[in-house]
Amino acid sequence: MAQAMKIAIVDDEQDMRQSISQWLALSGYDTETFPSAEDALKVLGPDYPGIVISDIKMPGMDGIQFLKKLMGNDSALPVIMITGHGDVPMAVEAMRIGAFDFLEKPFNPDRMSELAKKATIARRLTMDNRALRRELSDGSQLMKKLIGSSPVMERLREDILDLGQADGHVLIDGETGTGKTMVAHALHAVGSRAGKKFVLISCSAYEEEALAKRLFGPVNPEDTQLPAIEEARGGTLVLEDIEALSETLQARLLSVINEQGTPAETRIVAISNMQEQDRTIEDTIRPDLFYRLAALRITVPPLRQRGEDILTLFTRLSEQFAEEYGCDAPQVSAQEAAQLLQAPWPGNVRQLINIAERAVLQSRRGSGTIASLLMSDHEEMQPVMTTEGKPLKEYVEAFERMLIDNTMRRHKGSIASVMEELCLPRRTLNEKMAKYGLQRSDYL
Repeated sequence: MAQAMKIAIVDDEQDMRQSISQWLALSGYDTETFPSAEDALKVLGPDYPGIVISDIKMPGMDGIQFLKKLMGNDSALPVIMITGHGDVPMAVEAMRIGAFDFLEKPFNPDRMSELAKKATIARRLTMDNRALRRELSDGSQLMKKLIGSSPVMERLREDILDLGQADGHVLIDGETGTGKTMVAHALHAVGSRAGKKFVLISCSAYEEEALAKRLFGPVNPEDTQLPAIEEARGGTLVLEDIEALSETLQARLLSVINEQGTPAETRIVAISNMQEQDRTIEDTIRPDLFYRLAALRITVPPLRQRGEDILTLFTRLSEQFAEEYGCDAPQVSAQEAAQLLQAPWPGNVRQLINIAERAVLQSRRGSGTIASLLMSDHEEMQPVMTTEGKPLKEYVEAFERMLIDNTMRRHKGSIASVMEELCLPRRTLNEKMAKYGLQRSDYL
């Protein structure tokens, strides 16, 4: 859930501080006030989760000096300056230094609310981008996102940890929607290059001439962006849709790889999205390039091979969407659990995300079923019965594990509450949790 944005109000006049704070609080903002710039600087760090509204004329450190300090700490922090009548030169100077905007006294409160809304939207975007960058550089967080206890997911995590420590080029393949780009991020984040550049290029997003320039240059004097090969030097260059490279560009890429020698100065991670039944990545790119890129290889498993991971993922996703939409997550019946387990999932995790969101939305409206969502995605799919595909015992156990997991999560690990809701004696609950690898400490 996104963190609530704050508004720091800095003004030496108490009445002004209070009136601004009260008005913005009525508009739904979380405000805090400071009588001086010096006091505010003790709180306003580089990742302050909000914006600043400050008077320009204050005793001690004035608004311009204060703004310079704030911009030095965090140049993306939105600061709205309040100026007196006739202080246009100071307002211009503030904008030059980096102020988000300014208000001239006496100002319209509605105008202030409008500016505050724009500034908080901009700040939230900045904070979200920073959080994403931190997440994508944090190997432990990325590995947690690769959810699942199925053998194929255990193997995938082991492969990422092993190959992350290696230094050769890597080929990642698998069906669409399986999370290949996340695996590439994880490979970079758990390895020795974690603090270096990570550059991702989609080869299918460019015409050949533009792709050649983006990958290899040359750079014109007016260009501000280095070619990807230079930009990623010392780090990782990820090439999505590697099969889209023309023969000419394949030859140039091979030449670059050969020039680097061993160990590679820049690690290349190639991602293949080959979908044709009768063709593979080996058939598409030249053999010498293939063998250089596929010295290390990871195949991301399709969702249909991940067993009860499907229920775990569906539960987590539906809880996230329910929180986002402000409603309860849909309860999955035994029949629906079987349908989720037996669906073919041609769109893999990406399709499951879509189904989970739609399930939350239709549950909020009080209509629809998970089966109807699966059928609407694949009209030719026949209704799924629990006796097909796997022994009934496996479906029952998968549903039982999901039910205990969901109930433990909802009650935050309260054994007594779970026993009461599921009508289970403590010993039986303990035995089933041990059987399914569920630990109370994970829910506290």
